Amino acid sequence: MTVGHSTNQRVVVIGAGIGGLTAAALLARRGYDVTVFDQAYVPGGCASTFKRRGFTFDVGATQVAGLEPGGVHQQIFAELDIPLPAATHCDPACAVYLPGETTPISVWRDPAAWQAERQRQFPGSERFWQLLATLFQASWRFQGREPVLPPRSPWDLWQLVSAVRPDTLITAPFTFSTVGQLLRAFGLQGDRRLKTFLDLQLKLYSQVGADETALLYAATALGVSQAPQGLFHLEGSMQVLSDRLVAALERDGGKLLMRHTVQQIQSTQGRVTGVTVRDQKTGDMRTQPADIVVGNVTVQNLVTLLGDDAPAGYRRRVEKLADSSGAFVVYLGVERAAIPADCPPHLQFLYSYDGPIGENNSLFVSVSRPGDGRAPEGKATVIASSFTDLNAWQQDDYDLRKQHYTDTAIAKLGEFFDLRPEHIVHCEAGTPRTFERFTGRDRGAVGGLGMRVSTFGPFGFANRTPLPNLWLVSDCTHPGEGTAGVSYSALTAVRQIDAAF
Repeated sequence: MTVGHSTNQRVVVIGAGIGGLTAAALLARRGYDVTVFDQAYVPGGCASTFKRRGFTFDVGATQVAGLEPGGVHQQIFAELDIPLPAATHCDPACAVYLPGETTPISVWRDPAAWQAERQRQFPGSERFWQLLATLFQASWRFQGREPVLPPRSPWDLWQLVSAVRPDTLITAPFTFSTVGQLLRAFGLQGDRRLKTFLDLQLKLYSQVGADETALLYAATALGVSQAPQGLFHLEGSMQVLSDRLVAALERDGGKLLMRHTVQQIQSTQGRVTGVTVRDQKTGDMRTQPADIVVGNVTVQNLVTLLGDDAPAGYRRRVEKLADSSGAFVVYLGVERAAIPADCPPHLQFLYSYDGPIGENNSLFVSVSRPGDGRAPEGKATVIASSFTDLNAWQQDDYDLRKQHYTDTAIAKLGEFFDLRPEHIVHCEAGTPRTFERFTGRDRGAVGGLGMRVSTFGPFGFANRTPLPNLWLVSDCTHPGEGTAGVSYSALTAVRQIDAAF
């Protein structure tokens, strides 16, 4: 049964990542004729899984925000009339190990515990954290009123203005500020441990460090780990999120076609008319007419799909963007004996202050829990990722580089986990080329554009594109990366489409 208005509007969604599936399921629920195409074998994009020797590995995303009452996933699943997947709190959200230290900085969900932790770890920094908390609360309330950022129509502008309250204005003076600037304002720029901790965490959530990350984005990214929000560990793997969205889509008459590659967005006189699709199984090409196209792709991919029909100004803006990050990931299936007692589900290691955050000098590690559906009894998955330069993996030494990175990552993980050979059941690695092959993302980039001032909020890329019936939902749009971010992006686009059609 569908809800909302009946419509004969034909919608094509390009990409079955979380953003695309969310938009598709919501539109099908509201009565639109929806078809989703994706080149991969399984839906979910960077939040999908693969199976090896009884293990289920989360491809990219390993934790979820927005499952709490009133959270974006909870809202969307309620509208779709499907149950939220079972999940447990990540507490701590992350345990961060700085170079040479054996006691981590634990990001606790309980606000009082986190306050005590940061005061102990970073004495003299509490005013900085209190201001972040104030900005987070104001921003969170503002975001909860569903503003459209950046606005690209009178309807968008009205939604934005309607979301503003007197308490929102406290954020205005910080619109152009970075985290690094705030550290300097509080005289904390010389606190190496604090700066490094912020760089590590922000690199995860915004793709850039403290000196570049927009302050208002950072306030949310760093604040969402505490109650009443929090980060969640899904039972059964990340795939359950996609599977439930697919079930809702198909229940309401929508179609999902995997292993179908959209090769071109077709347009006439500035309006999208459909897409050209290749069936990977047969090689057949066909045109799928559409009144509305929703791209769950990067802005770089969107410009490529439009080809000569991409507006010149839009193309130039995309071409000027700084390179996004790539990821090198090691997927290990291990004996449970390899995991230390009381190991948190998420850890972050920096091995040397003199090296970069990334390129195996830092690792973000996700560890499965007993009984969470990711590993056979008595075993566990360990997934370790490191930021890496996209272009480095296009060279002729690809195989040697991949093996070297794998060996180095395992050696460093062995400082914390017991990774003697008899404890490793399965090992494989993914690189930007792997992500490009399976997700179709430009050069295998992950995590969006980087939440600099120039690409965040009012200055970022809009869901509305310059073509009036073409929308963009992805981690390249407001509010940014993560399953909660792209779901909010999808919800915004659906509201815009519903208002327009």
